Amino acid sequence: MKTTSPEWGVRNWIQLVIFTLTVGIGIQFYLFVMQAASGGDITIARPGSVEGFLPIGALIGWKRFALTGEWDIIHPAAMVILGFAVVISLLFKKAFCSWFCPVGTVSEWMWKLGQKIFGKNFKIHPGVDYPLRGIKYLLLAFFIYITGSMSADAIYGFMQSPYYKLADVKMLHFFTKMSLLTAIILGILVIGSIFIRNFWCRYFCPYGALMGIFAILSPTRIYRNPETCIACDRCTQACPSYLPVSRKNRIDSPECTGCLDCTNVCPVEQTLQFQSGLRTQKAWKTPVVGIAIVLIFVGMVYAAQITGHWQSRISAHEFSMRLKMIDSPEVAHP
Repeated sequence: MKTTSPEWGVRNWIQLVIFTLTVGIGIQFYLFVMQAASGGDITIARPGSVEGFLPIGALIGWKRFALTGEWDIIHPAAMVILGFAVVISLLFKKAFCSWFCPVGTVSEWMWKLGQKIFGKNFKIHPGVDYPLRGIKYLLLAFFIYITGSMSADAIYGFMQSPYYKLADVKMLHFFTKMSLLTAIILGILVIGSIFIRNFWCRYFCPYGALMGIFAILSPTRIYRNPETCIACDRCTQACPSYLPVSRKNRIDSPECTGCLDCTNVCPVEQTLQFQSGLRTQKAWKTPVVGIAIVLIFVGMVYAAQITGHWQSRISAHEFSMRLKMIDSPEVAHP
């Protein structure tokens, strides 16, 4: 019999690998920046994957691409990673959030830690929970409004600004030169994540909100067979988004992250299944979803690398020269 807490499985291994790679990429980028700042020879490569932490840059990059057909040559990998997240959301709901996003992984580790400490996670009253969930969509609407109001020429001018060319370093300094206010906010988010499942993701993440919108268009859903369901409620208890899986014949909510925890705890075979299109079609098994996500990511990154759409065109020399002005007013946010 399966329990309400899914055992460590394929998704968790993929999360761990991606998180470990993210930490390694962060360290590599830090060493690259330190080496560039020293003024000597630069022998460490700048990792393009660090641009995954520049979602706004990716958004304006795709806006300009839609208008002109031109790819962002300053932070090209950001567009690739956002494109990957959208593709995954169109295929497997918000699976990017539950399978791939390192912030989502840390958030999940936090609430599971809280579950072990307190024996449960705490739920906010629905009257407060629903408005709070709207915050991430308001933040997304703000960023879309700002991006939508920019012309192709305005976006190009922003991309050529000193700030944008060092946006990845600015993001690095967000962590390495953290202000007291930033530390307090992060502390609140960490504490909140221990008590409440996916605190940041559920209420504040505009990236996740965007993936949720694309996930609505996904043909893939969790389907429940009411004829074989024994109403044990394990699926609902296991759902990190608190969706009423045991009371629905299918899950259409944009909050579904495609984690498949509900299907993995269901004690009755073929009662809960992750399926695309009609229910008569073959279900997606957890290992197959994991393999598909990894192959799509590797394929998109490889294609971007060989076509010149991954590595920034900023030379090491230009980067080193601009880095000397990182704290000047010229590199402040426009």
